[in-house]
Amino acid sequence: MISVVIPVYNEEKNILPLYERLEKVLRKQRQDYEIVFIDDGSKDGSVKVIERIHGKNKKVRLISFTRNYGKAAGLQAGFDHVKGDVIITMDGDLQDLPEEIPKFLEAIKKADMVVGWRHKRMDKVGKRIVSFVYNNLKGSLTGLRIHDSNCGFKILRKGITENVDMYGEMHRYLPALAHIKGYKVSEIKIKHAERLYGKTKYGLNRMWRGFFDLLTVKFLSSFAKRPFHLFGGLGLFSLLLGFIAWIWLFVIWFSTGTIGGKIGFAILGMLLIFTGIQLMSLGLIGEMIASLKAKERPYEVKRKL
Repeated sequence: MISVVIPVYNEEKNILPLYERLEKVLRKQRQDYEIVFIDDGSKDGSVKVIERIHGKNKKVRLISFTRNYGKAAGLQAGFDHVKGDVIITMDGDLQDLPEEIPKFLEAIKKADMVVGWRHKRMDKVGKRIVSFVYNNLKGSLTGLRIHDSNCGFKILRKGITENVDMYGEMHRYLPALAHIKGYKVSEIKIKHAERLYGKTKYGLNRMWRGFFDLLTVKFLSSFAKRPFHLFGGLGLFSLLLGFIAWIWLFVIWFSTGTIGGKIGFAILGMLLIFTGIQLMSLGLIGEMIASLKAKERPYEVKRKL
């Protein structure tokens, strides 16, 4: 079974033409399918359009949030509710072409996840430049080198969604998270269209949050299950520097009977010792939190169809 997950936010004019093209493509695959729209707190008529479509085709489902939670939460909700063996994710702005889906269905036979590569991307130059920098930085930090890891058009096996949780802006790092867990991730070239209706949700604020999420991915890939290895190491290094400073001051005092004008150096040594103790304590607390493995869903569902 094929499940198509589409998070939408104020895409009233795009939803119906997207559905019509999508349904035409899926009918030709001779496989059971479902289309799951996740309304992320839209303030326009997006929900009403989806309701009308659902009235004509019960393979179309709606999950509506109480407010805007972000794309990552939308995808997570879709993953939590789909029934399919393979899941296709795509944006609701008509820039992802439903006609490219057969390529994904063929490519997933040899991988666990396949990411679209918009090699002729129809976005503004600034957005393309930022994406290029991010893709290279992500490749260096996570080890997954693909051209367009932030592309929302992708296909993946159900097992990945059961083992990878998303929050914040982590949806853009889903391929990297899957790669870190040992899944095979590949890419295919796809066509990309210009946005016809509505406004892009991309902005500097999302870029800034995405940068910090990239650092989070690096931390999760290296120290999520052993945070004490990071904080404990930093703490031990700080303690060592502090003790060296105080030993040196002790030698001076033992030789001369005074530490002279080195009060500032003594304070620095004390700060290094206290900082080291705090970092090691933080590492131990992190170990306890990691051992709990608590999972909370990052969204609230208002209604379902």
